[in-house]
Amino acid sequence: MANHIFHPSILRAYDIRGIVDETLSLADAWSIGLSFATCLDERGHGNHVVVGRDGRLSSMALATALCDGLVAGGARVSNIGCGPTPMLYYASTSWKADGAIQVTGSHNPPTHNGFKMVMNGDVFFGKDIRDLGAISANGPKQKSGGSLKIMPIFKSYINRLVAGVDAGNYKVIWDCGNGASGPATIAATNEISGTHTVLFGDIDGHFPNHHPNPVDPETLAILRQSVAKAKADLGIGFDGDGDRIGIVDAKGRQVSGDLLTAFLAQDIVQRHPGAPVILDVKSSDMALDLIRAMGGNAQIWKTGHSHMKTRMKAINAPLAGEMSGHIFIKDGFYGFDDALYVGIRVLCQMAKTGQSITDFIDSLPPQCATPEIRIDCPDDAKFGVMEQIAKHVSMKTESTDVTLIDGVRVRIDNGWWLLRASNTEAALVARAEGKTPVILAKLVKDIEVALASAGLKWSSPKWSQNKTHRNDHDNK
Repeated sequence: MANHIFHPSILRAYDIRGIVDETLSLADAWSIGLSFATCLDERGHGNHVVVGRDGRLSSMALATALCDGLVAGGARVSNIGCGPTPMLYYASTSWKADGAIQVTGSHNPPTHNGFKMVMNGDVFFGKDIRDLGAISANGPKQKSGGSLKIMPIFKSYINRLVAGVDAGNYKVIWDCGNGASGPATIAATNEISGTHTVLFGDIDGHFPNHHPNPVDPETLAILRQSVAKAKADLGIGFDGDGDRIGIVDAKGRQVSGDLLTAFLAQDIVQRHPGAPVILDVKSSDMALDLIRAMGGNAQIWKTGHSHMKTRMKAINAPLAGEMSGHIFIKDGFYGFDDALYVGIRVLCQMAKTGQSITDFIDSLPPQCATPEIRIDCPDDAKFGVMEQIAKHVSMKTESTDVTLIDGVRVRIDNGWWLLRASNTEAALVARAEGKTPVILAKLVKDIEVALASAGLKWSSPKWSQNKTHRNDHDNK
């Protein structure tokens, strides 16, 4: 086959993602399949690859082209059909597959789509994706012996989600947003105790009711209203491919990913005292302090599901969580991000301890923190800008007060601020948290100064003190 060059914008840090028929085509999907199969062969792995897809209008065609490319590369393909990304992870784990690829646009607009990949049990990202691009550009050769089988795993997946579950007698509203998690949510909630109402459980790639992003406050409006109307104990929402969760408590408050992780840590740390619990770099001091007070070894790591899963495996952490709603549970589960499993796990913990998620949020002190702030910055400039900011801050701040693992996170007395380059948008991302509104205002001013050091002018809006985080939705 002749070499195939991908549009440079689609080879992202954590996955491959583009705009269908603009930067991402069926030819791209075919070449991804062939190049992935070639990569498996070159690295000495087997050739069994599991393929799944979400419910976007373009996903079936892209998955078909992907499978054709894999088969052309000599892969034995097991196609599990349409379902949430965690179902693909479950299939890959259960069958000990050599590779797995989900066709999904996650929480992005309906015109977007992409590919999340696993190879030899590990996330396929970063250098792996660059290597795949190079293989494609060099013109990988086709190989005989490939095959394709339809291999449903839906029932097995649901059985695993509900195995041994005591979910109590709670009233729960589930919002699937017409994404790929709908049928699985309906099936799972039919098998557990409690009163469950599933909103928008039919898969519809037009997303007619709202955008499937469970940590964007605007997309949670219907869920919040439904919880209030039904006087439900909580509301649970998912993104388009079911690997991110958003929670609304009985009082309509959005529970951020870091605080949800701290809630789950109360139970998990009891079985793993002193074990590491990982939060991403955008997470709050409040969550870190809560986990440490429980006896957990709370640690900060890079934002991004690929980074988090890789770090989890490296240090044998039983729990990790991101502000974006990616929650990873290794305690009694597999360590991948499965939003439906996390929702069920929350219910089980509530039933076991008698403490609802609402009780937990009620127990926390007021928190002064910004929401996630997006600052426009061109894709080809954002990483250079962050290098300039890192140099500026490192010259003026004690090294013990600066964390550079993912952007720049600076600590002062009673607070911290963060700037990092988004891996999914042409933007920088900022956050700050202080013990008081006055400290928070100073921290936001520090962000302005840091941006100015790199030639970016930005004036901060005003934020009010809020008992919980105003959640963000940059999930990568």
